[in-house]
Parts: sequence; C-alpha cells; structure tokens
Amino acid sequence: MKHADPVAILQDLIRCPSVTPHEGGAMAYLEKLLSKAGFQCHRLVFTEKDTPDIDNLFARFGTASPHLCFAGHTDVVPAGDENLWSHEPFAADISDGKIYGRGATDMKGSVAAFAAAALDYVASKNTQNGSISFLITGDEEGPAVNGTVKVLQWMQENGHIPDHCLVGEPSCVDQLGDTMKIGRRGSLSFQVTVLGRQGHVAYPHKADNPVPKLARFIDRISHAKLDDGNEHFDPSSLVVTSFDVNNPATNVIPAKAIAKFNVRFSPEHNPASLKTLVEKHIEAVKAELGGVWQMVAHEGADAFITAPGAFVGLVQDAVEQETGLVPKLSTSGGTSDARFVKDYCPVLEFGPTNASIHQTDEHLDIEELKATTRIYARVIEAYFGVSP
Repeated sequence: MKHADPVAILQDLIRCPSVTPHEGGAMAYLEKLLSKAGFQCHRLVFTEKDTPDIDNLFARFGTASPHLCFAGHTDVVPAGDENLWSHEPFAADISDGKIYGRGATDMKGSVAAFAAAALDYVASKNTQNGSISFLITGDEEGPAVNGTVKVLQWMQENGHIPDHCLVGEPSCVDQLGDTMKIGRRGSLSFQVTVLGRQGHVAYPHKADNPVPKLARFIDRISHAKLDDGNEHFDPSSLVVTSFDVNNPATNVIPAKAIAKFNVRFSPEHNPASLKTLVEKHIEAVKAELGGVWQMVAHEGADAFITAPGAFVGLVQDAVEQETGLVPKLSTSGGTSDARFVKDYCPVLEFGPTNASIHQTDEHLDIEELKATTRIYARVIEAYFGVSP
C-alpha cells in the first residue's frame, strides 16, 4: 500500500494563503483529499453581524462508535514583513531538512500529519467498527465566533458529536513528545475606570484626581495572591496591561483614568468569584479615597481539565512508544479551541514543538513531521483496537 505523504500535504496546505479570515484554498484542498478516501465532507460557512464569514470543514469516515475526532485550523496569522523571511512565507520551501512557511507548525503541520495517518488507516483497516472525523476551522486565529463553536453546534444537531477529541495545537516545548495539554487556564479581562473632575495642577483642591485612586487599586490587585495552583495548574495570575488617562498635557488633572488587566485562572476560581474579588478591592480603595468607579469584565474562556484516565493514557503511550518520552501533562499557555470542545466530549492537545509559531521563518523539521504522523497513527490504531 502506498502511504500518504505528510510532507506533500503540508506543502500543499502552506501554499494556500489562508490568513484569517480567508479560506485561501485550504478547505477545498482538504475536502478533495478526504472525499477521495471515502470521508463524507461538509463545508460549513457561518456568518454573524460585525464578524467575517468563516469557511469550515467537517469530514467523517464511518458512522459507528467509538468516534475519534481530530480538531484543528488552517487559518494562519499574517506573515508580517515578507522581506525578513529567508524563504517566501507561502512557498513551502524545504531547506536543511525543514519546511518553511506560515502555518508550518501552527498548525498545518498537525493537520497534515493527522490527515496522512487517517488516510493510511482507513485505506488499510476500513474502520467499520468506529469512525474518524475532522473538525477544521478557519477562525482559530481570529475572533473564534464563526468557527469551531458553531461547527460543534452543527455536529450536535446532526448526530456527529465524538466520543473523544484530539486537538493538534503545537504543544511540545523543547522536543517532540515532551508535553501534551489536558486542559487550559481560564481567561477573564477587566477594565476598571475611575471618574474624577478635571482641573489645573496648580489648584488640585478644586479638582478630583482619579489617578492616585486607580494607582492604589492597581497596586493592591496586582499584589493579591489568587491561589497556590494545584497538581495540574500553575497559580492563577493577574497581569496589568494598560493604565491610561489620555492626557497629553502636564498641567491638567485628568477627569478619568482607565486600567486594564487580565486574569489567567485555574479551576480554583471562576468568573463570578474573580469579579467578586475585584469588586472587594475596589470597595476597599473607594472607602479610603472615594471616587466614582466602574468595572467591566469580559469572559474569554473557562478553566477546564480532562482528568488523566484511559484516553489520556492512550495518547501518552503512543507518544512514549514513538519518542521514548512520557509527555508532561500541562495546562499552561493561552487559550485554544479545545475550550469549546470540552463542553461536548473529553479533549486533549498534542502536536509538534512550538518554538517558531507566529514568527518570521516559521518552520517544521521534516523528521518531526513524520514522527508526529507516526504518533497519530499509533493513537488511531490503539483507539480502535481497544477503545478507551
């Protein structure tokens, strides 16, 4: 049997300039590739007011359980200044054993690897005892409104919710196999505003300066200990990202001061408890210094974890068999589309090393791509051999 070539698939995908929100030909390419192998493909275009239309793909081989889904994205961030690249960002050049191009590691490499592994498996095994599917979005690097979240809703309405899901985000840090993600911290962003009264700096008693009030609050909140973390989560963190009064003058007391900060939190917290915490610190400063305060919170993602068990162990074993490493179970990093999948089925993330993601000269080592393909092949074989 002739095996599918992940290198050729990755090169073809990189050559599709699918910068969010543009499909760039990547969905059409995958649809054709998977359809020829017997996958039932559905192109799903979703739209919503004030957000770009997004082209997505759901493809499934088989109809029975167990059902293993691979989730990924073909959209990529912009290349930036292309003159700084040593290889054209959408040429998929091979040099010194590496494939160069935007999206090589984040995350067309994982898509190519799983596609090659799945194509080989269905060609040799004809998985009538289960089904394999692909959930591919073009909106992971964008607002994530018309992508995975809506595809999952469509899957539920049409009887396609999987038993387990593997997301191909580049999870490894230093070498392939060192890390897999079994959860993610939550994300909650705040904007706190203090309203005062504008005035001349020579007559501060005639004004109401909001800056010291907000500064006192920021000092308090940024030094507050949120928790100690736990076995799978680092301590929650609060990072101040902006303090602004929009005041170019040096002799005017501003009328308003605004601070922004983000909390990355473990399951020790939730959005409601964190809002209560922030409000407590606001009230403490308000009781001391006064002022008119406003708080707005934007919920980005909930904290979640897929508890170690049969599915996690199956993937760990596949990684160890191929690389000799037992991957660390991590919940670090930012958010991913796994935050949507977790509401439907157990989900984890495993993919190549992430050192060059979003950078100039993004690249993926060919041997790493092939090893990732073999890991995915082991996962598929084990999953349908003895379902977790």
